[in-house]
Amino acid sequence: MSLWQIIKEDFSVAFERDPAIRSKLELFTNYPGIWSIFWYRIANRLYKKGFKLLARFIMGINQIITGIDIHPGAKIGRRVFIDHGIGVVIGETTEIEDDVLIYQQVTLGGVSLKKGKRHPTIKSGTVIGAGAKVLGNITLGKNVRIGANSVVIKDIPDNSTAVGIPAKVIQKGDKSMLSHNKIPDIDKNMFEYLIKRVALLEHALLTDNKDILKEEKELEHIYEAFIKSMKS
Repeated sequence: MSLWQIIKEDFSVAFERDPAIRSKLELFTNYPGIWSIFWYRIANRLYKKGFKLLARFIMGINQIITGIDIHPGAKIGRRVFIDHGIGVVIGETTEIEDDVLIYQQVTLGGVSLKKGKRHPTIKSGTVIGAGAKVLGNITLGKNVRIGANSVVIKDIPDNSTAVGIPAKVIQKGDKSMLSHNKIPDIDKNMFEYLIKRVALLEHALLTDNKDILKEEKELEHIYEAFIKSMKS
């Protein structure tokens, strides 16, 4: 497939991925993600042919204009769509397969200063939510969904949804598009568990361990006396 055929696909994918688009004219004024991919395609060809400084210069100008930082050495497949795009960072050894959707503020970064593969591999059909950080030489499997603002530092298996810091798999076998309003709040769930657990322990103390409660009150008096002596 020729370079211009690939670029034509890049432009057409916006009509499939973004219901807000109304005309082809909007592609030239409101889609920095598409233009970043466009300049990446050209810079990547130059980079492979040995014109690395020129390729970096092109992508440097692109970063100034669009706010999207893509290293020309990265490998990006067909029909990859960067929605909104501001703040997206794609490192040198990143590999992105076909039909991947990336939202704004996503970082596909490294955690090592050593040469070699140090950035993530993103398999086809994956969706990466806004603000997510995918770090290191890890792999996101096919049709993976990464929740907004998650930090991914381990491999995620195919057809899985992962959220959190660090990201944990909360659902498997779901190939549907990522719906952030349907993702469970794992932090909220954990706090609710802790509150109920503490309440249960307090109830046990009140009913079965009156001696412990007496010792606890004595300790509180000692603590209060200590605080008063520190202030005096």
